[in-house]
Amino acid sequence: MATVPAHVAESAGWIRGVVAQLHRRLRQVDNADSLTPSQSAALNRLYREGPATQGELAAAEHVRQQSMAATLSALDSLGYLARSRDPADGRRTVISVSELGEKTVLGVRQHRDEWLAHALAAELSTEELETVRQALPLLQRIAQH
Repeated sequence: MATVPAHVAESAGWIRGVVAQLHRRLRQVDNADSLTPSQSAALNRLYREGPATQGELAAAEHVRQQSMAATLSALDSLGYLARSRDPADGRRTVISVSELGEKTVLGVRQHRDEWLAHALAAELSTEELETVRQALPLLQRIAQH
């Protein structure tokens, strides 16, 4: 990997720290007590990407199948999942988000978006908010690198 100038490395550390802090703060806004990070990640993945098997979820989340089984068991007990037989292979079970799980995902997102919108309005001037808005496509490009 090529050497980067010191100011670029410093910016990288600052961005990483700020993004991590914002992520932690958003997790505190809602649902922090009811779902673990791994449960939230699995539920959100199922919501975004659609039904999957336990093995597919474990691979996507880079965890062992036993760990994913425990995560899914907890989500099942909350009523957030639906299970069905794989039409292509009746021996496999396909897991999807239940109606309650979908309402939970959408409710948490809405609550976090509302908190963030209020924080932006309270902390930033109109000009500062426009600067943040202009930086978003750049940050998205970095995230997709």
